[in-house]
Amino acid sequence: MRAPPPTNGPRFAAKPLDGGGTPVRQWLGARRPPPLDLTGCSSLIVVGAHPDDETLGLGATVAQLVAAGVAVRVVSVSDGGAAHPAASVSERVRLEGARRDELLNAAAILGVDAPLTLGLPDGRLAEHEDHLTGLLGEILQDCAPASWCAATWRGDGHPDHEAVGRAAATACERAGRTLLEYPVWMWHWAVPGDPDVPWDRAFSVPVEQWAVERKSKAAQCFPSQFDGPDPVLPPFTLQRLLAVGEVVFR
Repeated sequence: MRAPPPTNGPRFAAKPLDGGGTPVRQWLGARRPPPLDLTGCSSLIVVGAHPDDETLGLGATVAQLVAAGVAVRVVSVSDGGAAHPAASVSERVRLEGARRDELLNAAAILGVDAPLTLGLPDGRLAEHEDHLTGLLGEILQDCAPASWCAATWRGDGHPDHEAVGRAAATACERAGRTLLEYPVWMWHWAVPGDPDVPWDRAFSVPVEQWAVERKSKAAQCFPSQFDGPDPVLPPFTLQRLLAVGEVVFR
C-alpha cells in the first residue's frame, strides 16, 4: 500500500465555499478515469467521517450495489455536531440527534440497513485515529473474506475526512481488505490533472441514471446541511457532486 499523501488541508482552506470552487464545466471537460471492476466485491463497508459523506461521495454506487444484491453497511464515525462551530452545547446535542435521523432516512432511500454510528467527536477525529483504526479493524474482521471497505480519501482536504481515510487504510492493510477511497471535497479545491491528486490510481464507478437520482433524493434527507438562509453546504456543492459522477482511488 502506498504511503498516505500529505494533507491537502491548505488547498481546501484556500478555497472558501462561498467562492464556488472549481466549476462543473472544468470537470466535465476532463478525461474520465477508467471504470472500476467491482465483480470481486462480495460486500462493502462504507465509512464516512460525518453523516452525509457516504451519500455525497458514494451514494449512487451504494444504491446500485444494493440493487445488484451486494450487502452494503454504512459506518458514520461522528454524529456531525460541529457543523455549526458557534452552537451551544444543547444546540450541538440537538444537531447530533437530527443528523443521526437524517442519516437513517438517507440510508433507507439508498436501500441499506440502519447505519452504525461510532460517536467520535466531530472536528477532532485525528485525535482519535488510533482508536478509530482499532474499531474499523474489528468491523472488518467480522466481515466475509471478499468484503471491501470504502472510506473518505486521505487527501480530501477536510481534516476529519483525511483522518478517517488514514485509519481505514491502516485497518484494511492489517485485515487484508481491499480499500477504496472516495473524494468529497477534492471536487471543490482541485482541478483536472491536479498534481496533488493520485490520478494514476483513480477509477470511475459506472452508475445508471436511476442510481444518481436515488443519490439526489437521499441527499435531500440532510436539511441541516442544505436548508436555511445560510446553509452549511451551498446548493452548488450537491449539484457538482451529482454532475461529476463517482470516482474512487484504489
